[in-house]
Amino acid sequence: MKNFALIGVAGYVAPKHLKAIYETKNNLLCALDPKDSVGILDSYFPQTHFFTEFERFDRHISKLQNKGIELDYITICSPNYLHDSHIRFALKNNANAICEKPLVLNPWNIDTLIDLEKKTGKKVYNILQLRLHPSIIALKEKIQNTIKKNPQKRFQVKLTYITSRGNWYFASWKGDLAKSGGIATNIGVHFFDMLQNIFGEARGLKVHINTKDTASGILDLPFADVTWFLSIDAKNLPSNAQRTYRSIELEGEEIEFSNGFENLHTKSYEEILKNQGFGLLDAYPCISLVHKIRNLEITPLIGEYHPLCKNI
Repeated sequence: MKNFALIGVAGYVAPKHLKAIYETKNNLLCALDPKDSVGILDSYFPQTHFFTEFERFDRHISKLQNKGIELDYITICSPNYLHDSHIRFALKNNANAICEKPLVLNPWNIDTLIDLEKKTGKKVYNILQLRLHPSIIALKEKIQNTIKKNPQKRFQVKLTYITSRGNWYFASWKGDLAKSGGIATNIGVHFFDMLQNIFGEARGLKVHINTKDTASGILDLPFADVTWFLSIDAKNLPSNAQRTYRSIELEGEEIEFSNGFENLHTKSYEEILKNQGFGLLDAYPCISLVHKIRNLEITPLIGEYHPLCKNI
């Protein structure tokens, strides 16, 4: 049984991590969040010490260490812009870090963490659960087999992800570019990781739209041309969709992966506990790509672009 702490336990994604820690039969010693809506703890770890102030959380960890109780992992579910700081806090407290996506906002943050890993001997793991999805694993194997037979093959891919959000989104940290990294980072980073994991790291990029609620562009990958469209604006949803529309088309055919998400965080933890989780270098390509998207000059709608761009 490993000892865990969790930062950001009142957040949206925290229940998946609580479930994963519980299902892998480990122990959550303490948790932190400035918000106190954390009744979810009763479902998994009612004995967990909970803090709303970082200083008291820090002091509690020091007290545990003085008693000879070490933390093995600190899970980080805090807002994106705090990930870097909280990862460093974990490593400096002799614990491995497990961090939600995006790992950090800028690629140079990873360079610093690589150095800190070497100094502390501890590891940083990123939750890249799409890589563990059975349909995505099967797709990657299929693509690799095709490329072996035809190394010049280029696939045509269209990614569309629309997940509607209300006005609250823009009043929260998620609506602040400096804190969330924008749409491509906040809701697109795991798709960009998945695409580069299958088709290779991006060689070229065009961005056609980059607003507070929508981003779209083209990716040039070694084995694929990708048109992508990400939005939280419900106006962009197809007429038959509810609140979320997720689609990946490969050569004009839909890839079905709407199911199978239920236990991916638990699978991620199982791999991490075997020292086989995804680390800093695994996360580097997608962090580098979303940073470029965030800062790239907009290209006019000339030539190839995602068809939904016409709606904007």
